Amino acid sequence: MIIAAGLFWSAVALELLVYLITRRWESLRTALAYIALATGLLAAGALVIVRLDTFSMLLLLFSLYRGVNMLRVTKQRMHEPYLNSAARRSGIILIGLQGLVFVAWAAWLEWHVAGHTVWGTFGIVQAIVAGLLLLSTIRTIKRTAWPTVQGTYSDHDLPSVTVAIPARNETEDLRQCLVSVIASDYPKLEVIVLDDCSQIRQTPEIIRQFAQDGVRFIQGKEPQTNWLPKNQAYARLAEEASGAYIVFCGVDVRFSSGSIRSLVATMLDRKKQMISILPLRRRSVPDKPSLIQAMRYWWELALPRRMLNRPPVLSSCWIVHSTSLEEAGGFASVKRAIVPEAHFAKCFVKADTYSFLRSNERLGIESGKLDRDQKETAVRMRYPQLHRRPEQVAITTLLELALFVLPFVLAISSFWISIGSVAQAAAIVACLLLIAVYKIVVLNTRVNAGWFGLVAPPFAILTDIVLLHYSMWKYEFSNVEWKGRNICIPVMHAEERSILRKQ
Repeated sequence: MIIAAGLFWSAVALELLVYLITRRWESLRTALAYIALATGLLAAGALVIVRLDTFSMLLLLFSLYRGVNMLRVTKQRMHEPYLNSAARRSGIILIGLQGLVFVAWAAWLEWHVAGHTVWGTFGIVQAIVAGLLLLSTIRTIKRTAWPTVQGTYSDHDLPSVTVAIPARNETEDLRQCLVSVIASDYPKLEVIVLDDCSQIRQTPEIIRQFAQDGVRFIQGKEPQTNWLPKNQAYARLAEEASGAYIVFCGVDVRFSSGSIRSLVATMLDRKKQMISILPLRRRSVPDKPSLIQAMRYWWELALPRRMLNRPPVLSSCWIVHSTSLEEAGGFASVKRAIVPEAHFAKCFVKADTYSFLRSNERLGIESGKLDRDQKETAVRMRYPQLHRRPEQVAITTLLELALFVLPFVLAISSFWISIGSVAQAAAIVACLLLIAVYKIVVLNTRVNAGWFGLVAPPFAILTDIVLLHYSMWKYEFSNVEWKGRNICIPVMHAEERSILRKQ
């Protein structure tokens, strides 16, 4: 035990030394990083072998994330100032978390708390969190219901609107999207589509086929290295748009004839500068259970995001006042942001001029992505959503496992393993509440059938955890391809020559 502890703190000292060495001493820094990585994992593994319990497993888990952080240093894919700052911050936080585990471990050994008391307390916390989550979900579902427009707006009163669609390597989805847009009954409508340097000929050809219907073709440019390609496309579309309001949407979105009129009337009625819409799942999409998309919606609808100053937002379809968009900094202020809409939502929600609303049959905005596309979207978004920080991945993973997966494990295992009647009852209550949260989300978004929600929650959470770690690994050590482009360069502040050298 003493040897393992000595190795552990030696690894900490080596890691701190790595943060002090600049790239001028690249070979030395790399060598020390590998030694720190190996020593840290050896120490944590030895502690697990000597005393296998929750605390030693937590130490091993945090050591794995510290190992990821050390690998970032050895790979040197990012610009040096950013790499040094990011690695140092992550390393210090992870070391601090391990220090807290050591303190808790010592207190546990000193106080000798009964196992049933611990499990009972933990089960009660799980049930309380699940109950609060259910209340938050119900409240969000009510707040995001599509409202009834109170005012009456004639064609003359309605402002001009531009529907702006970025497209790259698109075929049939783009065609169907444009068909639904031009079928709109909105009187002052402009439709522009940007071909973002597609690698296939069909995309610009499809756009030009709709020229007679008033669709305007815009030729995109190759993205600058400090711009995320989609954000640069958004910026160009915003420059070309002449409407007082701009509707940004993906090619997987479908509109009914009255969707845009209803959108604008709601904007005017509620005096909003921006509305983000959660589309219904298209009925034409194969009716297969979708763990990935369900969790995407779960994160937006279940958490009390407004209390966290992170209002819910989706990039599928959103409408914004063009002048307000410029006043909020435009897309130049979010060049690298994987979800630029989130920045504008935070700006507008402070003045209560932003809303997140769910589509319904009356609004008629739908979308649908195949499983492959949902996976690619999750990989593209999950790690940047946690600010590209391994320590946040570690904390999020532990919270998801402890609060959303462990209740199911305890509820099932309690019939064979004695954890106490309080813990068993609390775990069962937590499971029922979590199932209710999941069912409310999937039924109100038409993502899954109701029966699937009875068994899906723990598997959906585990799927989210796996995709989160896969996203982290791809961004840190590989490539994240989106529409045929590697987006690691702008998102991760990566050096292009470094990326190319390691391909």
